[in-house]
Amino acid sequence: MEELPRPTLFDFHGVSMTKYFTDNWDNIQNFKARPDDILIATYPKAGTTWVSHILDLLYFGQTGPEHQASRPVNEKVPFLELSIPGVPTGKDLADRLPTTPRLIKTHLPVQFVPKSFWEQNCRVVYVARNAKDCAVSYFHFGRMNSAQPEPGDWSNFLQLFMEGKVVFGSWYDHVNNWWEKKQTFSNIHYMCYEDITEDSAREIDRLCSFLGLSPSAEEKQRVAAGVTFDAMKQNKRTNYSNTPCMNQKVSPFMRKGKVGDWKNHFTVAQNEHFDEDYKQKMKNPALQFRTEV
Repeated sequence: MEELPRPTLFDFHGVSMTKYFTDNWDNIQNFKARPDDILIATYPKAGTTWVSHILDLLYFGQTGPEHQASRPVNEKVPFLELSIPGVPTGKDLADRLPTTPRLIKTHLPVQFVPKSFWEQNCRVVYVARNAKDCAVSYFHFGRMNSAQPEPGDWSNFLQLFMEGKVVFGSWYDHVNNWWEKKQTFSNIHYMCYEDITEDSAREIDRLCSFLGLSPSAEEKQRVAAGVTFDAMKQNKRTNYSNTPCMNQKVSPFMRKGKVGDWKNHFTVAQNEHFDEDYKQKMKNPALQFRTEV
């Protein structure tokens, strides 16, 4: 598969999207979730691959069949709404998963999630990352990934990010609306990227207690060692090195994995402007993000 033509952004039921995530829409909406499915939901660039890998190792690290172990994380944890010409859709990959539970990832805003996930009372792991680092990571991702619209330069992209004119829409709406959903749907575990960075062992423990898993100390150690940034950057199963639409010479998929890299990108003026805008959009005192650890 050669490089994809870069898609154009359009308004889809009030959210900025591209055809690579809406072309298979009816099939996605009719997806049949099972009660033991686990949905990993995130805004883009919030630690999706990280948490997918953690869950894959917790469930299948020791027991997974050999063919399963050697497959890349994007096959083991399919991207539900992905619909790119020439490759199986995320929905088809999810339907064909041989594992129990099935681990499925999505970037959909909460209002777009197929109803069957709620009806089957599936467990959902939501991961959020502070907006500034998210914006920086998303910018570099757009530069290297031809399945994304052209990001332009940093100041242009930052403006688009603040306006929600990026794929999957507004970061503010995404994190807030998923937080709201958690208040009425008890099976959501809401995690923060910064917390995992600060203490991955603690966050893995919390995740295990949400999922009802009780791995041995030894297993937990093995998972923690396997999900460090350096381990994942070296690991062909997690670094997306074989994904044709990603040009890792422009920017690696596993770029820095740090909290606070935004300081290397935001000018003082951009930061002030962003903080003002952020105050307007983030009214919920219960939802606080750290921009450094």
